[in-house]
Amino acid sequence: MSPIIKRKGERFTLPSKYLLLILTILCTGMMLVTFGTDVFNRPLNTVVGYVIVPFQRGISKMGGWLSNRSEELVQIRTLLDENARLREEIAALTEENTLLQQDKYELNRMRELVALDEQYGAYNKVGARIIGRDSGNWYSSFIIDKGEEDGLAVDMNVIAGGGLVGRVTSVGPNWARVTSIISDNVNVSAMTLSTEDNLTVSGDLKLMVDNCITFRQLVDSQNKVVEGDKVVTSDISDKYLPNILIGYINTINRDNNNLTKSGLITPAVDFEHLSEVLVITDLKQTIVEE
Repeated sequence: MSPIIKRKGERFTLPSKYLLLILTILCTGMMLVTFGTDVFNRPLNTVVGYVIVPFQRGISKMGGWLSNRSEELVQIRTLLDENARLREEIAALTEENTLLQQDKYELNRMRELVALDEQYGAYNKVGARIIGRDSGNWYSSFIIDKGEEDGLAVDMNVIAGGGLVGRVTSVGPNWARVTSIISDNVNVSAMTLSTEDNLTVSGDLKLMVDNCITFRQLVDSQNKVVEGDKVVTSDISDKYLPNILIGYINTINRDNNNLTKSGLITPAVDFEHLSEVLVITDLKQTIVEE
């Protein structure tokens, strides 16, 4: 058997069976070394300590942060739902409270009208609601929802809030216009209730800023009329029924002639807030004739 002589320039090759044997022996030796010693564990542990552990810590922190944010989002959504529900409840309660207040105010107004009806029980009356008024802050002229079909006529007296409001100045089938005693150029023959001294009450819208109208031609020779005295319609009035409260003496001034007095009256009716009135269907002329 002649020896194998490698020629110059030829590549050395190892048979595959020998290569497999060598790799098997090498792997077996590495396994024995790995299981029997920690020669490879030390560098691997070092790598894990510097690379894997910080990475795991970061992932753990990120997971905790995401979990907290998720819980916060759930809480926020719960709070938003609760807030929406509470808003709906508040809106419902507010509406209910508003309706109750309206009912209360309307009940109080109805009680005032009933009391007024009893106060002037000698007269026939019809209740009416105000449905329109002229521009301005005061109910100097307004429209009510009753008219000829309800028995109303011109010059019928209108009362509210315990006193005289005015009189009907025009009327339609189902409406009527009322002119108040506070309107400019409206004069009412009146008298002081305590002394029965006559005077004339005149409307003045400018003075209504101070909630006042004027009076003049008061003859008070005995100086018995004082501030706070009641002023009512007199028997000599041609359009207004007698003894209807107009207001209260506010100020008294002696005129230059030293015979009469003038001053201001605070109306009994709140002419800034009116909604319902009573119309006295008895006319002054009819009562005088009777």
